[in-house]
Amino acid sequence: MDLDRKLALDAFKTDSKSHILIRHELCRSRCTRRYCLYVCPAGLYRYDEQRDEIQVEYAGCLECGTCRVACDKGAIEWSYPRGAYGVQYRYG
Repeated sequence: MDLDRKLALDAFKTDSKSHILIRHELCRSRCTRRYCLYVCPAGLYRYDEQRDEIQVEYAGCLECGTCRVACDKGAIEWSYPRGAYGVQYRYG
C-alpha cells in the first residue's frame, strides 16, 4: 500500500482551536525563504498574497512538528492538539 492510501485511512478529530499559531509579524519581518510552504508532508501551508501572510489549515495536521523545526525565525508556535483531538493513525 502506498503512502497516499495509508494517509487516507487516518481519522482526524478537529478542535475548534488551532494548535498551530503563526506569528505573522515575525514571519513578515524576518522570513525570506518560507520553508513551511515546502516541508509540511500534508501540504497545509499556503501564502496569501493579498494579506501578505502564511495561512495554515491545521485540521489535517499529521502532528510531526516539521514546520516548527523548519521555521528558523521562530514564527511558528506548534504544540500537540488538546486531548481527544488531532490525528488518529489507522495504519502504522
